Amino acid sequence: MSKWIEVVELNKIPVLGSRLIKTRDTDIAVFRGSDDQVYAIRDACPHKGGPLSQGIMHGSTVTCPLHNWKIDLSSGNALAPDHGCSNVFAVKVEGGRVFLQL
Repeated sequence: MSKWIEVVELNKIPVLGSRLIKTRDTDIAVFRGSDDQVYAIRDACPHKGGPLSQGIMHGSTVTCPLHNWKIDLSSGNALAPDHGCSNVFAVKVEGGRVFLQL
């Protein structure tokens, strides 16, 4: 059974920026939107594994810094004309703290 793990304080994630969370199994990029919406996605572009945590966030998407693929942070899907998907993780904010469901 998966459980909620506290990973970072919301105010430690810059608006339209990210923080990298390292787990035993994978690296997870946690993004904060301009409306304080938080997203969590595997820190690897589906194209060539580029570090999404180093990409530029705009709206609810991030642009991979390697080849400019745009990835929807809600679904993990690459936007057309590209194809592919990165894993997304359930995320919630409570009391100014960000939790991931792992």
